Amino acid sequence: MSTTKTIQVAIVEDDRRLREELAQKVGNQPALKCVGVFANADEALQQLPKLAPDVVLMDIHLGKGMTGIECTQSLKAVLPDTQVIILTMFDDEDKIFAALRAGAAGYLLKRFASRELVLAIEQAHAGGSPITPQIARQVFDFFRNQEGKSEPSAELDRLTERERELLSVMARGKRYKEAADQLGISHDTVRSHIRRIYRKLHVHTCMEAVGKFRGE
Repeated sequence: MSTTKTIQVAIVEDDRRLREELAQKVGNQPALKCVGVFANADEALQQLPKLAPDVVLMDIHLGKGMTGIECTQSLKAVLPDTQVIILTMFDDEDKIFAALRAGAAGYLLKRFASRELVLAIEQAHAGGSPITPQIARQVFDFFRNQEGKSEPSAELDRLTERERELLSVMARGKRYKEAADQLGISHDTVRSHIRRIYRKLHVHTCMEAVGKFRGE
């Protein structure tokens, strides 16, 4: 008789169709058990501490409220032993490293087969870091490109995930209004973020802030 412990899995995903699909994929595996399914970060953070799952599949974009990265950071503060796998449609370098800094154990693009998802869950539960090969290549390339460069400024560590996200948008040449529209926040909120960024980075212009963000 097998004594293998069933891996308890929870899902945080705002897209109903994908949420149901993930729950079905997990539920179809005898070694896995879906213990909770949530549509947003608020619901997840209220219920997950009670469930204490082994692994959480976390969508990076959760509509209104917290992002998946922010939810991961909050969740790891109360459930340090729970492994979080970030799920995303995009291979944005800034978000990859933000997710890892927040405590994510893995980072997967959503274009995966059921078997790949199961393997990722098992790897995370065993202490590994499942990463889509395309994402892993970006991580390796990043560190290869850092050879010979100075250490990133400690000032950047003070930025919040939202501030980093805003700087990433501004680095692509977007104006305040365009950045506000893209991030789903008000123009005034963008200006407030920018003021805090200036203070934290000790700069006086957006160009200087973006330059420090890029490591120039």
